[in-house]
Amino acid sequence: MVSEARAVADNERLNCHITQVLAKERRFENAAEGVSRMILEKKVEKKVRGGKTVYDFEFFREGPKHIVGWYDEINDFVHFVKSAAEDSSAAEMAFVLVGEPGNGKTFFVDYVCRKYRQFLAKPQNRKYTFDFVGLDEALGYDQKIAVMHSMTFEDPMILAMNLFEDQNAAKKFLAKAGFDDKAVEALYKRRRPLGASTEYLWHELLARFDDNVEKALEHVRVVPVPMRESLGTTTGKYSAKDKITSSSVDLLGEESLQHLLLLRMGDPNKFDLHRGALARVAGGGIHFTDEIFRNKKDLVQIYLQVIQNRNIELDGFIWPIDTLIIATSNNDAYNTFVSEKDESPIKDRCRICYVAHNTDYKLQMELTAYSIGSQKRTTIIGAAMHEDPNLNYAISVGVILTRLLSSEKLDPIEMMKLEAGETAGEKGIKTLLEVKETANSNPDVTKRWGQRGLGHRDLGRVLQISGAMPESNEGRCMFAKDVFKAIERVILDYVSEATDRDKYMKDLKTAKRLYKEQIKTSIFNAYRDDPDAIRKDVLTYVNMIIGMDAENLGPDKKWKYKDPQTGELKALRIDQTYIDSVERRLNLTHKEQKDSFRNTIRKIYGQKVSEDPNYTFMDNQELVKAVTNVRLESDVAGAGSLVGALANQTNEENVKIRDRMIVTMRDKLGYCSTCAIKTIEYYTEKDDEG
Repeated sequence: MVSEARAVADNERLNCHITQVLAKERRFENAAEGVSRMILEKKVEKKVRGGKTVYDFEFFREGPKHIVGWYDEINDFVHFVKSAAEDSSAAEMAFVLVGEPGNGKTFFVDYVCRKYRQFLAKPQNRKYTFDFVGLDEALGYDQKIAVMHSMTFEDPMILAMNLFEDQNAAKKFLAKAGFDDKAVEALYKRRRPLGASTEYLWHELLARFDDNVEKALEHVRVVPVPMRESLGTTTGKYSAKDKITSSSVDLLGEESLQHLLLLRMGDPNKFDLHRGALARVAGGGIHFTDEIFRNKKDLVQIYLQVIQNRNIELDGFIWPIDTLIIATSNNDAYNTFVSEKDESPIKDRCRICYVAHNTDYKLQMELTAYSIGSQKRTTIIGAAMHEDPNLNYAISVGVILTRLLSSEKLDPIEMMKLEAGETAGEKGIKTLLEVKETANSNPDVTKRWGQRGLGHRDLGRVLQISGAMPESNEGRCMFAKDVFKAIERVILDYVSEATDRDKYMKDLKTAKRLYKEQIKTSIFNAYRDDPDAIRKDVLTYVNMIIGMDAENLGPDKKWKYKDPQTGELKALRIDQTYIDSVERRLNLTHKEQKDSFRNTIRKIYGQKVSEDPNYTFMDNQELVKAVTNVRLESDVAGAGSLVGALANQTNEENVKIRDRMIVTMRDKLGYCSTCAIKTIEYYTEKDDEG
């Protein structure tokens, strides 16, 4: 019997664990099953993105810093894990994310690993393993190694299915514990042999107690699998190293000198598998191998064997493992690797998922917010630094345009708007899908959709350069227009290919024009002393278009309608002069053109407002621009236009208008005095006009 000091408590015995698994208080599932359940327990929503139906998994959208976009990549990953859980060919493969640097590959894997640790921390999801205790008394081991752990954190149910050499005897044991025939067969679908070290100890115990299983089990203690993020247990990461410092020991482990001195010859426990990254996640964990194809060849060969057989092999000893293997690789390393034909076996064992840069500027604004951060910035002397309310938009559009392809069917602005689900004149989403399909059929992955352009790290550099500018520190504000200088510096310093640099510089000019149009809305709202002035005027035009053919329209041209946002009944007079003025600035001169545009507006209204009553048409930049220009020209007197009024400060009335606008911008629109003044000055300049 085991001494009292080392006695196994009743709740730590294998029989107790089996009973709890039978009662569904504990779970026996492999890594793929656990990850799949973790994801699919949350809500799955069907959406239309970029003209295609996609599934959006709530699991990836949780928390203040969640995954943004990645619809196709997430779908591929979920299906891969689900297939692996169902014991398809995916169970013998690794999932490899391949793409350009800075597009979120590592962030994605870290997110999954973090959520998996949180998932396993819940009592009902905890994973369990077992120790052998009292080995000094039972087998005469030295007291220093009286307790030996399962080196690969094997599940107690794996031990239960390997208690007897005859599998039928093991099945009878489980049936006696309460499992019916169907449950036993389900268990045995996930059976694997014991690792060499645990199998050796178990049979030594059986030999010691004359095959008395109950006696031998008195030396087995069931314990939770440790979750140590910093030690790499449950979720672990291995990053590729150079050829000198990397070694198979990093993955597999090696012989332990201490154990060699204390153990008998031939005892597999002489190996310290925890020196390697694989054993620490072998009990239903996730192994993340960063830049897998930058490893030297002998390590890649180890991965080939591990991925295919899910075994750790050392000196002829075998330890079966249960782990989900996720890897990343940059395009250049992957292309170099696959160009070597003799390395094709490892490629065949990988599910390659090509990751593109995000190309939706609205989603990019969420990603840019991550980089900007919630913490307040300070100047070099510690004073609070303000952020221009247009800063996020300017950066996001600046980087997104570099990621879009050149096409004869769509110009960059049309492409950007369609990708974000906005209208782009007469061009439709089908045209964008054709452009994408053509690009994605290119055998050169680097020329596919979203595979080129400034990445997230480049965006970080832009923010660093902007924050370090003397203008930012002197004015205590990160002014949005200065971002374009920073983007230009990043293009010149970090983009090596001349053709890419030329394209990005052209894209930068387009981004400046879009920013110039963006600030016109703020300027007009400031002039009207109303943060929603332009939105109200755009909706006025839209409602006039909706109501101009209404049956209940009286001779006074007044139309009563129900506001979809408030549900209130409102009255609106149809102003044909206003409608014509807006459409003239949209270059709609013929009746056919006007009718076509109005029908488009009515169609969008019917589709969008039914889904989202708060839809405002503010994403239709051409319409916003036209309405803004109409209002500016009709409302501003004196100099004839607001540009003239703000540029000519010799007139006392103009000075009052400017000062009043600065107060509105500062108090109601999120500007500070510095960026308000600079924005007004930039508005009056001829630079970057469309």
